[in-house]
Amino acid sequence: MYTLIVTAKMNDIAPQAWLAGVLARVPDMPVSRMHELLPWNWKHSLFAKAA
Repeated sequence: MYTLIVTAKMNDIAPQAWLAGVLARVPDMPVSRMHELLPWNWKHSLFAKAA
């Protein structure tokens, strides 16, 4: 758990928001797109959804 929190912080992401978002998206996301949920891809996937 510590690794997830630190990795999110290193990518300038709020760990609680990131983890909540990941847990909300996992059930409906295909395995081929799971990489989008990684902290270093998180901001990019949020901007893509907003556009």
